[in-house]
Amino acid sequence: MSTATLAPTVTGSYTLDPSHSRLGFVARHAMVTKVRGSFDEFAGAITLDTDNPAASKAEVTMQVASVDTRNPQRDEHLRTNDFFDAQNYPEITFASTGVSQTGTDTFDVVGDLTIKGVTKSVTVAFEFTGAATDPYGNERVGFEGQTTINRTEFGVNFNAKLDAGGVLVGEKITIELEISAIKVPATS
Repeated sequence: MSTATLAPTVTGSYTLDPSHSRLGFVARHAMVTKVRGSFDEFAGAITLDTDNPAASKAEVTMQVASVDTRNPQRDEHLRTNDFFDAQNYPEITFASTGVSQTGTDTFDVVGDLTIKGVTKSVTVAFEFTGAATDPYGNERVGFEGQTTINRTEFGVNFNAKLDAGGVLVGEKITIELEISAIKVPATS
């Protein structure tokens, strides 16, 4: 559990720092293990309001073709219509529709997640992990978040039955977000 405090000084607009953030997922494979993946190319923005957390918002766009599970053959399969259909649906998007503070450093961010042209409302539980000024003078904030979705609700339906019972790919997918964002300087 974080001991970070969301101080008023973090109020403002931020852009996600892709080189220090991870937008990933975890899927059950062959009923015996988990496979982790992430999207290497993404962009996003956050607006934080510490006086009124409900006025905060976030949006992110992930490039489907950048999916990386450390296995090129699997990544190519994920880009096909069996899974993400990168050719016809090149982006996965999330846009917040509401933010509520659930604890000193925790928040529920409700938003519209769109995968393969299907949009569903999801709730991501976030923890504020801190704020700091880096050696280059950038004001940064950090958040970690997680939610679970059923991939078939988004049209990601591929599967294969296993001889021993069960299926090759679980329907439940855990989405993991590790965010570092840089404050956008205020304009006068």
